[in-house]
Amino acid sequence: MKILFTGASSFTGSRFVRELAAAGHDVTAVLRKKPEEYPDAVRRARAEAVVKVATPAYGASFGDEAFLNLLRDGRFDVLCHHAADVTDYKSPDFDAVAAAANNCHNLPAVLSAFKRGGGRRIVLTGSVFEGGEGAGSDGLPDFSPYGLSKRLTAETFRYYCRRDGLSLGKFVIPNPFGPFEEPRFTAYLMKKWLAGEKAACSSPAYVRDNIPVSLLARAYAAFVGGLSDEPGFTKLGPVGYAESQGTFTLRLAAEMRKRLDLPCEVDLLKQTDFPEPRVRINVDVLDHDALGWDESAAWDGMAEYYRKGRLG
Repeated sequence: MKILFTGASSFTGSRFVRELAAAGHDVTAVLRKKPEEYPDAVRRARAEAVVKVATPAYGASFGDEAFLNLLRDGRFDVLCHHAADVTDYKSPDFDAVAAAANNCHNLPAVLSAFKRGGGRRIVLTGSVFEGGEGAGSDGLPDFSPYGLSKRLTAETFRYYCRRDGLSLGKFVIPNPFGPFEEPRFTAYLMKKWLAGEKAACSSPAYVRDNIPVSLLARAYAAFVGGLSDEPGFTKLGPVGYAESQGTFTLRLAAEMRKRLDLPCEVDLLKQTDFPEPRVRINVDVLDHDALGWDESAAWDGMAEYYRKGRLG
């Protein structure tokens, strides 16, 4: 299939593009910049990996004239919209409405150009932190304004795809981790352990869904490849390690300890503050064998990445 993919330089986007290409698809990856123009070494490396396996399309943004021209000229089978407005996404002042408007910019024109080129399948990336997604506590609220922006985006896509008779697939991401991620929790743990220091988990009682990015990418490629041409809505929310953050931290420590030959010590601090819902996980269990995913190899790859000092 011919696929147009947005958000290709992101942590998950880069892996998704590589898995789609490995599955035999012809991927055109939308990138804001050429790899050498990214000042961030990790994002630069991700973009470099993308352009090795996909046709880059530089400078276009979802819904603008350059993007519409891609659709008019490319005759794509699938449009994978993975990009999203994430500027200051952790801030309580994040503008959810403006972000959703950016994510859906010129959407009717985008879908019209896509259909005229023969396209029938749209794949939108969602988040388990959107209101109503996954399973958990507190009535499944939006976690944050960013979560709200993702829900508004999904509802907008669902309306217009239904109106235009398109097949819409929503792929819901939990907490991905692995090589080339931003400096989040697992990167913090690895940095501490490789420095010979003890790490700490300050929120061990939260139940979250941490998934290896390699498994997530395999599931994404299979989801895209299996999406029907017929109008309708399909959703997949793949499960990784759905467990407390304390249990996941100990799991990671055990896997790295035997691969790095380091103590990988960690303190699970007593959690008394719960500003977020205590439980939020995805619900769709994956068949690892059917996806051809090797759990041990995934841990090996993570250890090797950080052993080389590539602390994203």
